[in-house]
Amino acid sequence: MLGALRHRNYRLFFAGQIISTVGTWMQSVAMPWLALELTHSGLLVGLVLAAQFTPVLIGSQLGGVVADRFRKRNVLLLTQSAFMVPSFALFILSASGHAQYWMVILAALATGTINLFDVPARQSFLVDMVGRHDLMNAIALNSSVFNGAAVIGPSIAGVLIALVGVPLCFLANSVSYLGAIVALLLMRDLPDQVPHHQEQALLARLAQGASYARREPVVGMLLMAVAVFSLFAMNRFTLIPLFAAQVLHVGAQGFGFLVASMGLGALGGALTLAFFPHLGADPRRQLWMAAIWVAALLEFSISRVFMISLVTLFVAGYCQISFLATTNNRIQTITPDHLRGRVMALYAQALIGVGPIGNIQAGALATRFGAPWAMAIGALVAGAVLLAISLLNPEVFGQPKKTSSTAATATAGTSQRSGQT
Repeated sequence: MLGALRHRNYRLFFAGQIISTVGTWMQSVAMPWLALELTHSGLLVGLVLAAQFTPVLIGSQLGGVVADRFRKRNVLLLTQSAFMVPSFALFILSASGHAQYWMVILAALATGTINLFDVPARQSFLVDMVGRHDLMNAIALNSSVFNGAAVIGPSIAGVLIALVGVPLCFLANSVSYLGAIVALLLMRDLPDQVPHHQEQALLARLAQGASYARREPVVGMLLMAVAVFSLFAMNRFTLIPLFAAQVLHVGAQGFGFLVASMGLGALGGALTLAFFPHLGADPRRQLWMAAIWVAALLEFSISRVFMISLVTLFVAGYCQISFLATTNNRIQTITPDHLRGRVMALYAQALIGVGPIGNIQAGALATRFGAPWAMAIGALVAGAVLLAISLLNPEVFGQPKKTSSTAATATAGTSQRSGQT
């Protein structure tokens, strides 16, 4: 299960990602909390998160072109260095008491713009470090790092915010990128050649991927399910701060622990698929995970007991990563090799790109009806679409095909939003 760690370059990358991802999660808690302190508006908190993900929705394909055209380590050195700037700016502004809402929006836009170049380069860099044989393990380990950091980072951030305020979270994130930069600089024996640059127009290449998704009903329906869940069921950084402050009355520290509980559940889901990869090929289990995910969000929306809310978010996190990783695995297993990159670009846009719209709708509903109703409405819509897909196209969540079980072992354990997921 640890084959990727045989490679020196990946060991360096792995260590650097542990450091930088913890810092990223700390800022993921601090940024919406700072926006809430400045505005006291769920809608405006949602707009901050929308600003952070909108560039990915609009320009992720441009990031893919850059990753294919230039050496990926050079791209990552630039993006990881650039990430330090908005974080450090937020530290200076919040520590000096000069932070304003528009400044938070600007920092979120800057982070999202850098991210649209960083994500495709980072994801495609794995094969350069470990080769195809150990690629599955590298993906699984990355998913575990991401979700493990989702436990540690928010917990530290919640304590720091409660004790000294948000500025140190931004400083910690800015400094944490040094770990990733040093790791990249220490790598050696990477492929020298730049990947072949296709002369075909970008729009033509994108059209082929979208055409395939329309022709292949399972792929198309799975992409639709991911987009709907991302839109209605994955707005935790918009709604959970409101639950912490206005519903459960547990403050910043409680907010950190709520996010950490969901991250701990996601870590459990990622590790389950890493050790039992055949589960990533079972559509029936995927359907159950999605259904339990919806039920957990509904329970969270009506809970007024902090410990119960922690447990339901743990269950939601476990089911979320199980559903998304299985979707990722099934799409990659079904899709032909020559179309996989373009179809997975659609997957990334469905998972990450629609996030801004989801944040806005969740914030608007929370402002109009309150956070519990916003959470419940989103869960019900996602559940209704899931039921419709399973009834109208039973093949999507039906009996797994025998041909996919072997291939599943090569792709299970892929991370969720963010790539963040």
